[in-house]
Amino acid sequence: MAMATVAPRGLRLIERLAGLTPSGRAGVPVAWALYDFANTIYSYAIVSFAMGLWVTSDSRLGPADGQFYFGLANAASVGLNALVSPVLGAISDRGGRRLPYLLFFTALTIAATAAIGLIAGGTGSAVTLIGLVLFTIANFAYQAALIYYDATLPVVSKPESRGRVSGIGVAVGYLGTIVIALLILLTHSEDGPLTFLMAALLFALFAAPIFLVVREPRGGDYRFRVGDVVASWSQLRTTLEDAKAVPGLRRFLVSRFFYTDPVNTVIVVMAVFATDAIGFTKTEANLVLLALTVAAVVASFGWGLLVERIGPKRTLMIVLASWCVGLVIGGAVLSKPTFLLAGILLGSGLGGVWTSDRVFMLRLSPPDKIGEFFGLYGLAGKFSAVTGPVLYGATVSTLLNAGWGAGAYQVGIFSFLILMVIGVALLRGVPDRRTEGPSAADLPPTAMPVDEPFVEGRA
Repeated sequence: MAMATVAPRGLRLIERLAGLTPSGRAGVPVAWALYDFANTIYSYAIVSFAMGLWVTSDSRLGPADGQFYFGLANAASVGLNALVSPVLGAISDRGGRRLPYLLFFTALTIAATAAIGLIAGGTGSAVTLIGLVLFTIANFAYQAALIYYDATLPVVSKPESRGRVSGIGVAVGYLGTIVIALLILLTHSEDGPLTFLMAALLFALFAAPIFLVVREPRGGDYRFRVGDVVASWSQLRTTLEDAKAVPGLRRFLVSRFFYTDPVNTVIVVMAVFATDAIGFTKTEANLVLLALTVAAVVASFGWGLLVERIGPKRTLMIVLASWCVGLVIGGAVLSKPTFLLAGILLGSGLGGVWTSDRVFMLRLSPPDKIGEFFGLYGLAGKFSAVTGPVLYGATVSTLLNAGWGAGAYQVGIFSFLILMVIGVALLRGVPDRRTEGPSAADLPPTAMPVDEPFVEGRA
């Protein structure tokens, strides 16, 4: 009886997954979500945890200088990506394929991360410098891959199921965080070589299914030419002009710059903040961040359903309001209880930001310009990821050197709150959907123009 009950439930799950995608194949959304699982392993293990601790350790640059140079390396990687993302997006638009580009940048991320692991046990300023350079390369490639990954959402989901598929991807991604956090805990590797090597191996393993299972609509016979780089840059001005014709789009992109600035920076500095400002040990910090990730996993499924019920804009407004409350709590008193309370609000809201705002972008975009406008969407997030860590690192480093102690971290947290409030204020004026004609979110992939492919890649 038990086996008979389990089998129909399994079949129903497969049918539900198959019903989410135009291909009718349950493996497609699963493979797509596993890539989120894979790249979140890198994001947590390297960006949020090991690299910052490695650079700011007393045997390397120390807390003050380490936070500044780590923020600088992160900003350099994202800034360079922001500069070339119009080219990357436009070239893939011409060819109508995203997966080959996703494969290239995924492989580059994995290789650079593994290389850090090979030198992480060494000492000296030269090793630290090489590690920062390799991190810059890895993070550049990681950010570039996201351009193509986020843009494949219309390929793997139907218009009416995009909130659920997006939410599933984010939630499964957080499961990747749980897996790597537990492995770090069990191996006691923390910021040692093993963490970097594990992250590279697991990224490769769980990224593979998207390239084996997902099939894109056939593109044209386009082949890359160097002259296309110049044409793509000139296209950026045209894209900015095109954005003027879409009501609310430019306001949304400016708003996105402000509200993703705190989000992107918190992702980078959370482990160092937990250890240096709150007083957790590295192991305790990993445990706390693991617990907060569990809350984020549960919340991501809820945010996806809420997007479909009340729409992406209203969901995003609720998410950002929870972030404002969390920042107030986290900055007012630096203690372990307030950190945990603030962390629950910020962690659960983190999944809500990515789940709702990429669907909102689809809702605002006309179908024939989705790749073009997702380039601007990526630029807004990437420029905030450049300015946020640099400003935070410079502020905290300067105030720490001036003897402010814990107060330096409080100033950094409240600067996030100001930016978040500006983002919310701007977002309120953005219309909830396109005022003329269908949006990209309203049409199935088969309704997209063949010569302006619809697929894209998160910042």
